[in-house]
Amino acid sequence: MTQSLQAFVLGVVQGLTAFLPVSSWSHLIVFPWLLHWNNTFLNSLTFQVALQLGSVLALISFYWKEWGTLIKEFFLGIKERRPLANFHRKLVWYVIAATIPGAIFGYLFEKQVKEVLRNPLNVGIAMIVFGIILYFADRAARSNTRDYGQIRFKDSVAIGTAQAIALVPGVSRSGITMTAALFLGLDRETSAHFSFLLAMPILLGASLLKLHKLVHYFPASEVSPFIWGIAGSAIVSYIVIGVLLKYLKRHSFIPFVWYRVLFGTFLIVMYYTR
Repeated sequence: MTQSLQAFVLGVVQGLTAFLPVSSWSHLIVFPWLLHWNNTFLNSLTFQVALQLGSVLALISFYWKEWGTLIKEFFLGIKERRPLANFHRKLVWYVIAATIPGAIFGYLFEKQVKEVLRNPLNVGIAMIVFGIILYFADRAARSNTRDYGQIRFKDSVAIGTAQAIALVPGVSRSGITMTAALFLGLDRETSAHFSFLLAMPILLGASLLKLHKLVHYFPASEVSPFIWGIAGSAIVSYIVIGVLLKYLKRHSFIPFVWYRVLFGTFLIVMYYTR
């Protein structure tokens, strides 16, 4: 299989899992391991940027109207010296506050954590443990009535702090932020919506930081896989975001709990039998 096709396949994997509470990073570790693919390119900075940029493009396309409103209200708030005059202006500051913990921990510890914990055994354990935690959060959400307009500053800080835990492979950034939001009393759809909103700055910041390192050295052999990785990630991510939001209007996270437990168990078994 060519590198470009591998890149597209893993871009699709990224798209399918980045915004579901199932940990995209664990799938991106495991698929090449199971298929015996050469990890030289798949572990490269170029490919990491491609997958993240694809997710960012999907978020921009899906939420461009909302982000346009937030940016407009943010600058109006500064101009009018009334930064908290309405919900959208408050929401900008909520997103900023929620982004800070994950950004700090990611910058300081991402490389060390992933190098130590990225083997399939640790990923499998994290999948199961945080799947069980999601189960209890989902049960608590049966009585949750707080919607998007009722998000508070302390909610955003708590959810942002939880987001830092997603550095551990197998936890899932979307999963841990949705879990925290459910425990805080937000309904299921709002939990997902706010999680996606928080994904934009953290993914965009990480992508730009890594892209900056590629400015002076971008291997010619990786241009095609880079483009195909972005394409697979962006197209599928966009579809998944819309489908999940519609699904959560009437359904629970329980199927994702079962998936995490079964996939985690599979990884542990494969680790000891291969």
